[in-house]
Amino acid sequence: MSAPVAGPGEVVVDVERCGVCGTDAEFFSGEMAYLHTGEAAYPIRIGHEWAGVVAAVGSDVDGSWLGRRVTGDTMLGCGRCERCLDGRQHLCADRHEIGIRHGWPGALATQLPVPVRALHELPVDAELGALVEPGANAVRAVRAAALSAGRRLLVLGPGTIGLLCALFAAADGVEVHLLGVSPESLEFARSLGFPAWTAAELPALRFDAVIDASNAAALPERAVSLVEPGGRVVFIGIAGEPSRLDTRSLVLKDVTAVGVLSGSGGLAGAIERYASGAVDPRPLVAATVGLDEVADVLAGHRRPEWGAAPKIHVDPRR
Repeated sequence: MSAPVAGPGEVVVDVERCGVCGTDAEFFSGEMAYLHTGEAAYPIRIGHEWAGVVAAVGSDVDGSWLGRRVTGDTMLGCGRCERCLDGRQHLCADRHEIGIRHGWPGALATQLPVPVRALHELPVDAELGALVEPGANAVRAVRAAALSAGRRLLVLGPGTIGLLCALFAAADGVEVHLLGVSPESLEFARSLGFPAWTAAELPALRFDAVIDASNAAALPERAVSLVEPGGRVVFIGIAGEPSRLDTRSLVLKDVTAVGVLSGSGGLAGAIERYASGAVDPRPLVAATVGLDEVADVLAGHRRPEWGAAPKIHVDPRR
């Protein structure tokens, strides 16, 4: 792909840091659903968790953006439809998604074109900036759980999003537990101060809300079975195959179920929590590599010395 040029309403960002996400790995393996629905096609430049410095602006863009460290919304709506005009551009039927949908190039590169309307200025460094997008997903999930301080939350899946949900909820004074499978991920969650359990170990506690941040098809049903009657279940993980959930379980327990797509609407909240120090996601980053190591990372290869932290960052300047 050729070097990007800032068109009308756009900037070009020099990428400082980009996170590798499960969605990126699915593009690498060919499993990503959009490849099979026609919403994405090869070749595609992936990467949507990013931070960088504005290097060029379009002719109609305020020049004061130059030199500012930024991140941005992954979801780029058309700006004209009812959903966009109603502030729901992440649900626009014609949206582009950076590094994911309809060919908009991603941030696993030295430069990235972005509409200026999607930008958020960063008062934090590039490492934290590249954690804003996944953090924004967690912000929205925790908001959807709607718990006050002292309530108890169960998070299914101690991966990046699940751990970020735990961190943001704990910052609100919520008691957080995590449910997982692998000993390594559970021990890492415990190292952050959270009780973490296998299904066999999970104590019989009242869970006022459950967030499913896993990719296991059986866990949506499990989430509903574990939540307190009248509680809330938030679905942010996406399984590779359909999940079965008897809606009678929702009705008979008077459960509110919420789906969360993307960090749109949560970016400013994540930035504020990082900048204030209320949430510190840095321990989730196992390593930072160069672009020459991306293929190995996408294929699931990890160096033993990286440990069990779930997130790998890429510095394309290396």
